[in-house]
Amino acid sequence: MLYSLARNLLFQVDPERAHALSLQALTGAARCGLVKPGAPRTVRPRTVMGLSFPNPLGIAAGMDKNAEYLDGLGALGVGFVEVGTVTPRPQLGNPKPRVFRLPEVEGVINRLGFNNNGVDYLLQQVARSGYRGILGINIGKNFDTPLERAVDDYVLALRRVAPHAHYVTVNISSPNTANLRELQGDDALDRLLAALKATQQALADSTGRYVPIALKIAPDLTTAQVEAIARRLLAHRMDAVIATNTTVGRDTVAGHPLASETGGLSGAPLHEAALAVVRTLAHALDGALPIIGVGGITSGARAKAMLEAGASLIQIYTGLIFRGPALVDEILEAIA
Repeated sequence: MLYSLARNLLFQVDPERAHALSLQALTGAARCGLVKPGAPRTVRPRTVMGLSFPNPLGIAAGMDKNAEYLDGLGALGVGFVEVGTVTPRPQLGNPKPRVFRLPEVEGVINRLGFNNNGVDYLLQQVARSGYRGILGINIGKNFDTPLERAVDDYVLALRRVAPHAHYVTVNISSPNTANLRELQGDDALDRLLAALKATQQALADSTGRYVPIALKIAPDLTTAQVEAIARRLLAHRMDAVIATNTTVGRDTVAGHPLASETGGLSGAPLHEAALAVVRTLAHALDGALPIIGVGGITSGARAKAMLEAGASLIQIYTGLIFRGPALVDEILEAIA
């Protein structure tokens, strides 16, 4: 009830401003002791990527791009938090307006474009935070780095964030950075994964600590393309796959006044597409690699469906915009 009242006010404000205000309020409450930071609930605990998760529900990347709100997000009771996407250098992202709510269908279209304060700032915020739960850091390339040099950005970012993360996610599936999704193609993906695995091993050898790497893929892939990616994930001994990012498809919102806005569509309209990719991956990987399912999880029933489709872990983002913290309680109760 409290969030529904707050939402009515927040939805009168620009979406980006409302996002910051809500997370500032949550984190402020945590830092003042009104809510306890870093208290995950134990519900169906499991070991994934060699990490012990108190429950399978996490916060997806994009919610906290700069790791500024870890204390507040950690107080929600989730099993893990993924921050980013962060790039080696700070960048402003795409011109505003660039976020559009579709409340009638519990969806959001964004074309943010990896707006973030850079890896140095993010790591400062991680160090400042009181959050002690499982932390994933999602990395990307700067918009002005040529695609043929994208590997350099990812390797640099991996080297910087790995000492501070429990796992690292490689984002090559955002639709809002020009040509980024081309890195999902066969040869480009092979080059990227080979470089990342070599860096991962070198870091493990020098520090004695192995940091798992997950690859985040798009929902706008054919079955054959998903299966081809699955084969490469296995060949390069990747640690996990996250399915999926936002979609450029608009079939599920056809006729909506905002459907023509460019960018990635998330929330409830994405759910069936994300679920289909998870099912395809589950069949192709046959248990050899864990899947983290994300996309349109706006209810306990949808969370259960994602786990039943083959996901070992699940993440939420847009659902929190429309449902608030009560969504966490509903999901954890539904999957208990």
